[in-house]
Amino acid sequence: MSDITPAFESPSFSNEEEEDEFEDDADELDDDADEVDDDEDDGEVDAAAESPSVEANRLDGGAAKAVAEHVARSIVDDPEAVLVEVASDRAGVRLSLHVAPGDMGRIIGKRGRVAQALRSLVRAAAAKDGTDASVDIVD
Repeated sequence: MSDITPAFESPSFSNEEEEDEFEDDADELDDDADEVDDDEDDGEVDAAAESPSVEANRLDGGAAKAVAEHVARSIVDDPEAVLVEVASDRAGVRLSLHVAPGDMGRIIGKRGRVAQALRSLVRAAAAKDGTDASVDIVD
């Protein structure tokens, strides 16, 4: 019973040429990395990094408006009647939420708890964009 072979054998290289090949590949990768670093020192700004189209797509209160619309449409019975108007002022962004008359009770909730939760969510979304937001529920 002494002829038991181990379950795992450590790998061994059959010849030294394979080891040298791996070292050469590593040296080539290091040389390529040095060349890339040299190119970045030009002082030029990458055009794709600061594209004007990225800034043009950002609206004041965009995330806050999206959150308000999504949550309001999820709560009410008539989601097509939900309308969020955005107005900027010195304090931040003011959102006016319009819903169908029959959904006013749903959007306000008992003792205004749903409205307060909605305002908290919208304020958090606006804070992520670096601004402040307030929500007015309009008849």
